[in-house]
Amino acid sequence: MTIEATQTKTKDFLGHPGGLSTLFLTEMWERMSYYGMRAMLVLFMTASMQEGGLAITVASATAIYGLYTGSVYLMGLPGGWMADRLIGGQKAVWYGGIIIMFGHIVLAIPNDYTFFIGLILVVLGTGLLKPNIGAMVGQLYSSDDHRRDSGYTLYYLGINLGSLIGYGVCGYLRINMGWHWAFGAAAVGMAIGLLMYRATLHKLEGAGAEPTVKLSPKAEKISWTVIGTFLVGLVVVTYMLMNGMMTFRPVIVAENFAIIATVLFLGYFAAIFFLGNNNPNEKRQLGALFLVCLASIFFWTGFEQAGSSLNLFGQNYTDRIIGTFEIPPEWLQSANSFFIILLSPFFAALWINLAKRMITPTYGFKCALGLIIMATGFLVMFFAAQVAATGLKVAPYWLIATYFLHTVGELCLSPVALSAVSKLSPKRFAGQMMGVFVLTYSIGNVVAGLLAGNFDPNKVEDMPNLYLQISLFTISIGIVIFLFTFKTKKWEKLAEQPSS
Repeated sequence: MTIEATQTKTKDFLGHPGGLSTLFLTEMWERMSYYGMRAMLVLFMTASMQEGGLAITVASATAIYGLYTGSVYLMGLPGGWMADRLIGGQKAVWYGGIIIMFGHIVLAIPNDYTFFIGLILVVLGTGLLKPNIGAMVGQLYSSDDHRRDSGYTLYYLGINLGSLIGYGVCGYLRINMGWHWAFGAAAVGMAIGLLMYRATLHKLEGAGAEPTVKLSPKAEKISWTVIGTFLVGLVVVTYMLMNGMMTFRPVIVAENFAIIATVLFLGYFAAIFFLGNNNPNEKRQLGALFLVCLASIFFWTGFEQAGSSLNLFGQNYTDRIIGTFEIPPEWLQSANSFFIILLSPFFAALWINLAKRMITPTYGFKCALGLIIMATGFLVMFFAAQVAATGLKVAPYWLIATYFLHTVGELCLSPVALSAVSKLSPKRFAGQMMGVFVLTYSIGNVVAGLLAGNFDPNKVEDMPNLYLQISLFTISIGIVIFLFTFKTKKWEKLAEQPSS
């Protein structure tokens, strides 16, 4: 009996392979640390010196936010390659988590320099952890196992349990103890995740234990030399920036970053497509996957307004007073996590029950649907911004309704897209393709940061039209992607054929 067949029959965690519980808990605590800290970033950077912040302009702060979140995912590309060729997924997740933990520890030190050093460490660590933990989820299932989409939805539930904890804990500590206590809490969350990962590592049963393609000793030595050179260069550039030897203009850097990330995504995808020795069926599967990637880019461009423009809207234009209690703006973001937890079991059961009835919507269709639903959330913000433009503060339910629509769109697209990458990618490029896919998050995040810079708090009258433009443009993209699925649905079916 093959390993793949064994994994198909194993049911140790809610009807899924036992290794899913290991990855579920590890990702839950890593996301607690990530989202808890991320929710505070723009607020911390735009807060005045008297409030303990950095007093950075909104345009610069949202550009830095976009650069940070975009870089987190950009590093997934070398992180996936390192797992595939050098250390394996299991070690990548372990060492990535350690680096993340130290990054949050550095962030907890009240100093401007340590703030940016901490961000860099979190970026490097997440680049190792994020793509490989997602790829290992897919390795727990055989290619024809219909539990795959459901498994990724449950994995996604773990992500949002973690973010809900992060928003709650870090938001509370930020208000009652100060910024750096909240940053320190993120380090504790990552430490818990590392302990749980090490304690339950055996449940993975070898998934991600070794590189999929082992390099020769010479190639391995060259690779480590390149990695070491990059890290030394990063240290030198950081030192020069912090000592005024180089200038840093966030908006310009973010614009160039978006261009470079897009070129890198297209170039790397094309290299795997044309130079990866793929057979005709694998090329068709990659064509279907490319459509999913495009949907992901536009989705995250809109969705990631949550941590920037929507976060600032919650702080400046939303009535958050209940009696004598003021709701931290971070808690409004937790609506997304709450709705994910509430709706994830429904969506997990939905795909399975549809499959039992021989109804299997394509990956492309689900992604187009998710993109359109997310875009309708900005129609809600169009009306909310009109109220804010009159000088009144709006009720919280406007943002909560927006987050609800964004959540439904997210559940249609995000876990399904992860499943598509694991299923449609050539097996020998599994980790790298997850890294290429994570580049779509990177592009979407940095463009989201640039877009958020247009939401000037001093020009609230411009906000309604900005939200309307985002909505109409994204809906149009969703319709175009939907039309292309009539072609790509045949290509997706090729992945269900047994490999020879």
